[in-house]
Amino acid sequence: MKSVKDLLTTKPGGFWSIAPNVKVIEALRLLAEKNVGALLVMDGDDLVGILSERDYARKVALMDKTSGETSVSDIMVSPVVTVTPRQTQEDCMTIMTEKRMRHLPVVDGGRVVGMLSIGDLVKSVIQEQQETIQRLYNRF
Repeated sequence: MKSVKDLLTTKPGGFWSIAPNVKVIEALRLLAEKNVGALLVMDGDDLVGILSERDYARKVALMDKTSGETSVSDIMVSPVVTVTPRQTQEDCMTIMTEKRMRHLPVVDGGRVVGMLSIGDLVKSVIQEQQETIQRLYNRF
């Protein structure tokens, strides 16, 4: 089973973040521009929340708030569930399933070092299964 550190080394780029005082409309623009489903909410180097498309849909669009007047801090999820580079892929899948999350920030020594999505985990599991099938096929 791969570690979170292993998963991060195969993933391009790092993570995208936004400040808590920024208006939601700017967060939506960044989500669209970077083609991602979630942003880390950072106050300097401190992780203070996470904002996903789901948060926008449920806490702005459905509540008749406006994206131009609502701050990211008003709709972000906080505190944030995180993992460390030493945890396993299985740990991440368990956390995501139990907490019904799609994104997991990776924190090492109090510093954010990356973010994993459910897509990253699914891709890794499929790759591992294909490698196992190929090894088994080659044995016979």
